[in-house]
Amino acid sequence: MSGEAHYRKLERLYLSAPTNEYYRPSIRVERGRAEIEIAVKQDFFHAAHAVHGSVYFKALDDAAFFAVNSLVERVFVLTASFTVHLLRPVSEGVLRATGHVVHRSRRVYVAESELTDDEGEQVARGSGIFMRSRIALGPEVGYR
Repeated sequence: MSGEAHYRKLERLYLSAPTNEYYRPSIRVERGRAEIEIAVKQDFFHAAHAVHGSVYFKALDDAAFFAVNSLVERVFVLTASFTVHLLRPVSEGVLRATGHVVHRSRRVYVAESELTDDEGEQVARGSGIFMRSRIALGPEVGYR
């Protein structure tokens, strides 16, 4: 399969996940890189009227995850661990997470991601360790 076909199938897989019916993200996958955008909604706010860290985590992890899975064509990868650094609050606009692979070996991948606001200001960073699973990439997981 060509890289482009794989990337488009990963995008469709991501958008078909039931959780994304709530977040309504967009995604763009390239070789070793992925970008996620999520429009801020008041539903995402904690008591201090800013986006909850769980939304930051989702965007950062998703971007890093799909950057890694862009390099793995037969199986779904899994997040083994992920660390988030929350840097500043956001209450409006669009969150943009960009992930890229920084290390790969036969079994383990390391990816980093950055979350920015509408002005391009960094609001969070993340890094994670990802591993190949035994879950085949196929129509049953939305890979079409």
